[in-house]
Amino acid sequence: MSPRPESAAPAADHHRVPRFTRAEHRVHRATAALMAVCVATAACLYLPFLAELVGRRALMVTLHEWSGILLPAPLLLGLVSRALRADLTRLNRFGPHDRTWLRAVLRRRGARPAGKFNAGQKLYAAWLAGAVLVMTGTGLLMWFTHLAPLVWRTGATFVHDWLALSLLIVIGGHVWMAYRDPESRAGLRTGSVEAAWARREHPLWRPEEGADGKRGMEGADGKPGNP
Repeated sequence: MSPRPESAAPAADHHRVPRFTRAEHRVHRATAALMAVCVATAACLYLPFLAELVGRRALMVTLHEWSGILLPAPLLLGLVSRALRADLTRLNRFGPHDRTWLRAVLRRRGARPAGKFNAGQKLYAAWLAGAVLVMTGTGLLMWFTHLAPLVWRTGATFVHDWLALSLLIVIGGHVWMAYRDPESRAGLRTGSVEAAWARREHPLWRPEEGADGKRGMEGADGKPGNP
């Protein structure tokens, strides 16, 4: 017997489409691991009860310094991946549909059009990239004391400490949002997502382009561009 139309619909909803490549998954995991070491060692250096519990301050300082210096390394190495370069281009494009998405989030009503990445993800990526650069620069001034006069190092310490606190808050929000969306996490872990989720959360994205970006990407208006 041929399947009934209504019984075929759920199967179509569970069809999976490619979202990320293995290289992107590895870059994300390596960056997350280095960031976790940075945050954990910073906590051991700044919070007295953790400093007393862990001890070995010199080791914590060394781990913190080198994990911070190496933080950009996974992304830089990952640039050999065409898929990663294509997604960085997507993240760097902010169009009218992104402003519509932000207004809908702020007003808590209305449609939320998004390409492969929504406006919130684009803002988070841009902010994180800038924060990492500032943290690296100020950290170098604090590490190599001969690079600048005392007043510069004092300012660098102030900026480094407060930016670290804001990083902790923003990353916590990122982790919380990921926890609330299992399918989004599955996209990074397995490289694919359910077609129904893609249509609902990223309606302007064309999953048939694949994760490698070979068939073009969304333009500034959220529509697919030319190959």
